[in-house]
Amino acid sequence: MIQLLAFYLFAFVVCASGAMTILSRNPVHSVLWLILAFFNAAGLMVLANAEFIAMLLVIVYVGAVAVLFLFVVMMLNIDFAELRAGVMRYAAVGVALAVALVAEILIAVGAYSAGALQLGRRVAPVDAKVPNIEAIGQLLYSRYLFVFEGAGLVLLVAMIGAIVLTLRPRTDVKPQKISRQVQRRAKDATRNVNHPVGQGVEL
Repeated sequence: MIQLLAFYLFAFVVCASGAMTILSRNPVHSVLWLILAFFNAAGLMVLANAEFIAMLLVIVYVGAVAVLFLFVVMMLNIDFAELRAGVMRYAAVGVALAVALVAEILIAVGAYSAGALQLGRRVAPVDAKVPNIEAIGQLLYSRYLFVFEGAGLVLLVAMIGAIVLTLRPRTDVKPQKISRQVQRRAKDATRNVNHPVGQGVEL
């Protein structure tokens, strides 16, 4: 019973947090809602006995991606003085969310102790002796190898696009021209001059 309750609780909070991520006008609030959605998605993975994926959601997405999003949003031109003006007005809401998050963590621990969630016959059976990481690796690098490689290419394109969009040409520095450096000959790089004694070098 506690497993079913925890499943519906985490699923509802994930859907609500995802909707609030899109509907929030404040970008900082959107990132915070996204972090809450990741935490509840990790709770769903714990219910399914997928501890490895749950830890990936918490460590990679919450600890790296979402925090990086938050830093990028914080670098935008946002009037934080106006945002801080209503902090005390939403203090009760913040405390309520914190209490709800702690309650969800306690429910997840209790549900995990009760055993795995029965998802039906459509789930492929996995030997209990095989660890989760090994089972994911066998499936990921055999059946879904091309999908995995495609996801890597999509992330690579996204990274290149982010670099291109944020790259700004600078006029205060002298750019490096590799083609001219490669085409330069040795006799053009040095010049032998026989200077008379007592005279300086002309630049």
